[in-house]
Amino acid sequence: MKLNDDGTFTGFIKVHLKLRRPVTVASDSRPTSIYDGKGEVNPADIPEERTSFYLPLDAVKQIHVSSINTVSEVIFWLLKKFMVVDNPKKFALFTEAKKDGRVLIRKLPEAEYPLYLRLLAGPDTEALSFVLKENEMNDVEWDAFSLPELQNFLIMMEKEEKDKIQQVEKKYAKFRQQMEQALKEAREKPG
Repeated sequence: MKLNDDGTFTGFIKVHLKLRRPVTVASDSRPTSIYDGKGEVNPADIPEERTSFYLPLDAVKQIHVSSINTVSEVIFWLLKKFMVVDNPKKFALFTEAKKDGRVLIRKLPEAEYPLYLRLLAGPDTEALSFVLKENEMNDVEWDAFSLPELQNFLIMMEKEEKDKIQQVEKKYAKFRQQMEQALKEAREKPG
């Protein structure tokens, strides 16, 4: 980290990308710089041709930030580095800390300062690491999604629901079989 004359400091933070859903990237755009703009994504600036794909699970990206950069800015710049055109509100930044053999996870508020947290925790990634994930369902701003994305969510949820139902049915079928076997054995025993 470097201390600047104005009292702020700059440095790198390493962010693990643990995204389970595909991201949308512009097919025909040049890589953008963090200096091209901050904050809001103008829908008119999003190219017509887009491609969706899954990022490798637990990909890691280092990003150079300042002590005055917030979580929402870090998310915005991470998406820009990967040329992701999805709305930054679809994502959230979390901290992971390992303590006493347990992993503690905390969602960071948008106004938090990740580099300041890194400074307080020290360089040990066991003490603190940053993770970018999809925003939790109860915090999602559904207006940020396009109609095809919403339809895909419904398809995924229906598939997950069917899978869960099959798991529960299989579990209780096994219990039923074990109980019937125990009853059969109990009836066959004399006396």
